[in-house]
Amino acid sequence: MTAQPGGAPLEDFLADPAHCTVSLASAVAHCTKALGLRHAVVYLADLQQRHLVPLTEVAPGMSIDDSLAGWCYRTQSLRVEESDRHGMTAWFPLLEGAERLGVLAVHAAELTPVSLRQGRALAALLAMMITTKRAYKDSVVRRTRSEAMSLPTEMLRAFLPPRTIGNTRVVSTAVLEPAYDIGGDAFDHSLTDTVLHTVVLDAMGHNLLSGLTSAVALAACRNARRSGADLGTLMDSVDEALGQWLPEQFCTGILAQLDFTTGVLKWSNCGHPAPLLIRDQRLMADALVREADPPMGLRSLLASRDRRVHETRLRPGDRVLLYTDGVIEARTADGRLLGLERFADYVIRASATGELAPETLRRLIHSLLDSGDSRLRDDATILMFEWQRAC
Repeated sequence: MTAQPGGAPLEDFLADPAHCTVSLASAVAHCTKALGLRHAVVYLADLQQRHLVPLTEVAPGMSIDDSLAGWCYRTQSLRVEESDRHGMTAWFPLLEGAERLGVLAVHAAELTPVSLRQGRALAALLAMMITTKRAYKDSVVRRTRSEAMSLPTEMLRAFLPPRTIGNTRVVSTAVLEPAYDIGGDAFDHSLTDTVLHTVVLDAMGHNLLSGLTSAVALAACRNARRSGADLGTLMDSVDEALGQWLPEQFCTGILAQLDFTTGVLKWSNCGHPAPLLIRDQRLMADALVREADPPMGLRSLLASRDRRVHETRLRPGDRVLLYTDGVIEARTADGRLLGLERFADYVIRASATGELAPETLRRLIHSLLDSGDSRLRDDATILMFEWQRAC
């Protein structure tokens, strides 16, 4: 099989139904050869986004913070270096939409505009393959884990969406720690043609029942949302589900909807810390603070009234943060509680450098985990979304 300008070898490979079931290693090898490239290696980010782990062959892993491959991952941009073994190596980000999966190393004797274009095409193709296969390929999942995962965490993570989603108008990204031992924290985000839907939850306790509570709440939200329900109906659905199946359980949460064509943000606060608004590199103090309703699952505390839905209009460039109390109760390297102001200040300083939203959260959560005692007092979840100007 030789590379042809029309891409016929690659088309033949993809069009053959027999190739739908090949391993990722075989797919990488076949597609690399079909595009006329010399050699390529896929590296996936581990669960906590600290290391890039080779997926398709035996090769050393690399630190995301201290390698050129990591720079490619952090900035989502092409990087090139000379290699003693392969001549030249081009590092391409592996992106499925807005989600960072890892990087692709393409080795060649020399790099030309044609080979770089082929490398970008290969990275896009492999990202789609990885996203599809990791849903049922445990071998892919195992490569991205560095320790055993607790049963409650395994259950709850099965319900979580990708860390990052987005389009040209809005991006939403989230982190959740401790990665292998979460209790009742959870998040969700999704896109329709005009609306970004986001949810952050914190269920009482830190055990399997806590995770089950958040899982039921997420399922109730999605079920109502996919039927076209508004925010009030979403919360009614969660109240009803918890009341029917887990009557002794409850969870706090923020449910929000951003119309990214107009910038109108609607949200409801169910016993949860208020969202934060960062505008023009400043924390807009109390901008989204409203009186909170009781946690979901405690509908009786509302008496006869409905839950409240609040509304405001964002400006292009605004960032909104939803978080659980484990974030501001975490201790930083100097031993002090992070607190609300320091939390917002970190995000503001990162924004000032032009850092991408997913990278801002990755670095923030690592700064908390790498403090003196390296412990969080509670689950810590952050979801941040940013509204962009129309292109």
